[in-house]
Amino acid sequence: MQRALEEPHCTISVGSPTLVELLTDCDSFRKEDSSSVPNRSDDPAHSIIHVEALHVKPVRFVLAFNNLEYKVTSPRWFDFSRRRPRSSNTVKTLLDDVSGEACDGNILAVLGASGAGKSTLIDALAGRVAKESLRGSVTLNGENVLQSQLLKVISAYVMQDDLLFPMLTVKETLMFASEFRLPRSFPKSKKMERVQAVIDQLGLRNAEDTVIGDEGHRGVSGGERRRVSIGIDIIHDPIVLFLDEPTSGLDSTSAFMVVKVLKRIAQSGSIVVMSIHQPSTRIIELLDRLIILSQGKNVFSGSPASLPHFLSKLGHTIPEKENIIEFALDLVPKLEGSTEGTRELVEFNEKWQLDNLGLSQSARATPQGLSLKEAIIESVSRGKLVSGSSGANLTSTETVSSYTNPSLFETFILAKRYMKNWIRMPELLGTRIAIVMVTAFLLATVYWKLDNTPKGAQERLTFFAFIVPTTFYLCLDNVPVFIQERYIFLRETTRNAYRTSSYVMSHSLVSLPQLIAPSLVFSSITFWTVGLRGGLEGFVFYCLIIYASFWSGSSVVTFISGLVPHIMLSYMVTIAYVAYCLLLSGFYVVRDRIPSYWIWFHYISPVKYPYEAVLINEFDDPSRCFVKGVQVFDGTLLGGVSDVKKVELLETLSTSLSRRITQSTCLKTGYDLLTQQGITQLSKWDCLWITLASGLFFRILFYFALLFGSKNKRT
Repeated sequence: MQRALEEPHCTISVGSPTLVELLTDCDSFRKEDSSSVPNRSDDPAHSIIHVEALHVKPVRFVLAFNNLEYKVTSPRWFDFSRRRPRSSNTVKTLLDDVSGEACDGNILAVLGASGAGKSTLIDALAGRVAKESLRGSVTLNGENVLQSQLLKVISAYVMQDDLLFPMLTVKETLMFASEFRLPRSFPKSKKMERVQAVIDQLGLRNAEDTVIGDEGHRGVSGGERRRVSIGIDIIHDPIVLFLDEPTSGLDSTSAFMVVKVLKRIAQSGSIVVMSIHQPSTRIIELLDRLIILSQGKNVFSGSPASLPHFLSKLGHTIPEKENIIEFALDLVPKLEGSTEGTRELVEFNEKWQLDNLGLSQSARATPQGLSLKEAIIESVSRGKLVSGSSGANLTSTETVSSYTNPSLFETFILAKRYMKNWIRMPELLGTRIAIVMVTAFLLATVYWKLDNTPKGAQERLTFFAFIVPTTFYLCLDNVPVFIQERYIFLRETTRNAYRTSSYVMSHSLVSLPQLIAPSLVFSSITFWTVGLRGGLEGFVFYCLIIYASFWSGSSVVTFISGLVPHIMLSYMVTIAYVAYCLLLSGFYVVRDRIPSYWIWFHYISPVKYPYEAVLINEFDDPSRCFVKGVQVFDGTLLGGVSDVKKVELLETLSTSLSRRITQSTCLKTGYDLLTQQGITQLSKWDCLWITLASGLFFRILFYFALLFGSKNKRT
């Protein structure tokens, strides 16, 4: 006797189960009994059904999606075919009339070949596709929550890549996540309890004090790292959890452990929706519902147990001991190549759904159980944290707060996390200081104890023209650091863990103390060995302007790395920009000789102001002379004549000018050098403040680059 395989869907009835419900859920309970009763008969006709066990609890949450359609348009600028105009566009359909539903307590797995639309569907359900680009509806208990703040509060999205700070331990990583996702009103002891519960739930107790690690630091295993990534996003106990291929790159055992953790999360009352690529037989047993996609179309929707029956009706029997998912995924491309293509699969799936369920996807789209308001209140009362909000605060999608904590608290936590991770990598600071020391010693040996001759003055100018852009170039190590952090920033801000402004402020605050040591080392070595003037007062200002230059350079590099999220391109743009700034800073071409159409760049150049500041600090002394008597002939055609001839020429020059000029007469002071360089408009303190302000200005530009340039959604 062949058992009719009926598809279990989200059950919302209350009270005694109907006969249809008993038959519908029969398969799932038989599976459970088979794992608990060792001597159970394999004959389905003699299986014992425990009626009391089939009393299904009311489903509190149903995520339904209907007729989802998503297309992208790409231009064809290099198509020289005569059949199409050069500027014609290519439209590709990534999702085509996809429908389905997922319930709390269940895992919905989205499968398909590469390019079938798995990740696109997960992004669409998670609100990561621009609203104007996605057609169809996504509802939670009948209410449209797509693109709403409520969805961000009650859901979580786990990306495919493990984006974590390498030098934080597992416990610290989850603790910082709790600081972001749980409100400040929660006592620290409660947050720690939640972290410990998540550690136990994820099976990470033995690794809680182990650092995450990276290529250069030994840390947790790949499977443990993936579970930590999941733990970050479930710290607030979300109602809906989306995951993009959580088992990708893991071995069979690690992948099974990850899905086993997801099963426990679902059983705690969450909806789990994930994409997965060729799951093992053990993983299939943990899945509740499947959606198989082909070229963006839904070719199967049902439980794993119903898939063999589905394929049998289609005319393809699964061989014994064959992995049913692998068989189906291998079969779909073959059917795609037929004359009917994917359409035959889609039509057969729709017909099979109607014949076996008597219910279409659209009819099941709106649940008849609890409203979203009632379900959230019930869920919170049963222990769901939902970012610490009470059910009353989540009763309306319009009244949900975007962020859990105030901005200053976010800034403090971000700065604390960054500093803790940075302090545990002393090689970074050590390498920076070592490079600064090598550069400073090189300059010290080249420009050792410069004198006050015309050559000494010229060498001082070249020294200052070198050190200012060098402080900018020494900040290039910030490029890879931020670009690596950028993806962590995108992941965390996608779910409103903190504000972009809080991130920028914390990033700026932690940068300030990091620049103190390099500035002091560089200034201490070069100031005294080169023989710069000013004594202690001049040294203090020299330290300040070097620090301001590092700050401005760090801000420029940070802004460009935020604007250009590619390491090599960021290096190229930064180097080119600093070179342009140096060219128009006033050293190579003085201000009065810069073409009028480029003079604007001279004034916005961040290199101009620290360069002028160090020159003023060095040469702003009318009593200091750099050209005396016969030194006026140095560097000219007369520089090679004898000193006697130079004295005679000087006397002749005195007679012609009617002014007594001797070998001790000062002909050019430091102030004259400043005038010659066109540095007469600002004081050194003005230049210092402008340099500091330019660093702040580029941090503001960095904020807008992140705010408008970091796309968390598909367009």
